[in-house]
Amino acid sequence: MVGFSHPLLSLRILISCIGLVGNVALILFIVQTKSSQMKSFELFLLGLAAANLEEILIVNIYDIIILQTSSTTAGTWWCRSLKFLTVFGESASILFTVLISIFRYQKLRDADKRVNLPIYLDSIRSAWMVSGACVMLSMLLSSPIFAISFQGPAGNITRNSTGCPPDFFQCSKNNCPILNGIYKYLFIVLCNLLPLIIVTGTSCLIITVLLNQKKTVTPVVSVSGSSQFGRKSKGLRLQRSTVAVLAAMGLFQVDWTLYLILQMTVSATDFPSWPEIEFFISTSYTSISPYVYGIGNNLFSLKNLMKK
Repeated sequence: MVGFSHPLLSLRILISCIGLVGNVALILFIVQTKSSQMKSFELFLLGLAAANLEEILIVNIYDIIILQTSSTTAGTWWCRSLKFLTVFGESASILFTVLISIFRYQKLRDADKRVNLPIYLDSIRSAWMVSGACVMLSMLLSSPIFAISFQGPAGNITRNSTGCPPDFFQCSKNNCPILNGIYKYLFIVLCNLLPLIIVTGTSCLIITVLLNQKKTVTPVVSVSGSSQFGRKSKGLRLQRSTVAVLAAMGLFQVDWTLYLILQMTVSATDFPSWPEIEFFISTSYTSISPYVYGIGNNLFSLKNLMKK
């Protein structure tokens, strides 16, 4: 059973509440203000907020079972189902972040040459398709939870027992089932390392595009004042939104780089505080990112608040 000290428990509750409020608010603002003219970017934000919300809720429910129930009260199927939903929410949040970063780079790349021509992901039908692909891939990455072996701190396999392990990847050095090891490193590569590389790469490309756009300033001669003002206003909104995306991507990179370093260097069996650290690393992104996206995209504005 995993225990939390009072300061960490208070911090955990605070972060969870912040994340719940932020993601619920982001979902409500998108649904109520963009329902008639939903765009691809809003759809991706909606998927991200829903995944974040699901992860925060389920991970707290799962940890409460570990904290407050004995090892004989929680059934194996119940543990696996909750852990499946936790991993599903985490992987879906990561994949939607990757999708947002790729979409924003495609929107900025060759924007001057493309002018108002749409990209592939601008189509709402295409956006629904790739969003569905993210959800299906998340389910696929989470499904091995129902097949791997449970192991306790001492390394004893508890496939037939009813305890909920704090870490499904946890196993002893002397007795670690092959399936557990394969799933652990496959999940780390596909759901942590590869997305981190993609997000880091696209963030560098976005910064490069923004720097090049500042260097190349084309004078506007035969454009009316209203048209020029409209383009400038649209450009400022896009720039502010891009800064928000970069900020969220930066938070994502810090969190998951730290997670990968600890996952590869620290053994959960030798480090009792690992579940707490894992919670704070993963939940910090899911709790803070909705505010970054909401403020940067003018969703959490006074105008929208007055409509509520």
